[in-house]
Amino acid sequence: MLQAFRTVEFSHPDLTPPGVHFATVKSAALRRRADVCLYVPPGLRAGRLPLVVLLHGVYGSHWAWLFKGAAHEVLDRLIQHEGLPPMMLAMPSDGLWGDGSGYLRHADADYARWIVEEVPAIATLLEPNTAGAPCFISGLSMGGWGALRLGALHPEIFSGISAHSSVTEMGQMQGFVEEYPAGYDLAEDRPLQALECLKLNAHRLPPLRFDCGTEDILIEPNRHLHEGLERAGIAHEYQEFPGGHTWEYWREHLADSLRFFGRILSRA
Repeated sequence: MLQAFRTVEFSHPDLTPPGVHFATVKSAALRRRADVCLYVPPGLRAGRLPLVVLLHGVYGSHWAWLFKGAAHEVLDRLIQHEGLPPMMLAMPSDGLWGDGSGYLRHADADYARWIVEEVPAIATLLEPNTAGAPCFISGLSMGGWGALRLGALHPEIFSGISAHSSVTEMGQMQGFVEEYPAGYDLAEDRPLQALECLKLNAHRLPPLRFDCGTEDILIEPNRHLHEGLERAGIAHEYQEFPGGHTWEYWREHLADSLRFFGRILSRA
């Protein structure tokens, strides 16, 4: 797997919080260096280790899910107190284009390929037991859009999809991203709308869920996505909870994604 990257740098485990690792690689997809945070829960036994890829929103980077979302603490709590199966977390940057790359294929860099192919490869370099194990994808806001699109477009890679407070189509990036729309030079040949991507592979989608806060600025787009999936007869879970477009909401409801992935594992 090492040959996938020209260079790889991992942080020293004695100098980071327990189980937390930082990686910088030379990404062929992005044509530059790129960063990922990884978390391996302590006390693992031998055997395959499922991987959860968590995508951040606009303005963020690889550290956001750890140090704003406390993702490692949420995972540890569920493992210790609810019997959740151990999972590894991979939390990449979006490639750091502008205010947010959208996890899309641009003319000069493939931010989708970075997530789908290279991030799981980095996880396997650090923890070989992820090879061949189920891989899940989740995210918030722009990262929710990325999780919905990439999970739908790559059912051969991802065994489950969960999203929080999601952007659901390109137009909703307006107001979030300074570069919208003129700055995006896209080379996408797949739909930009989450619903159209999900319909494209409706016959082989992995299990799907998403949620949104009732005070969130994106609540109506998420309701429309739910309604569109119902009209298309696509199985999914949709939930609304009190809360807005905030890290307090995402810290609380990441647990819903991890429990969802745990249920998928229990049925495997």
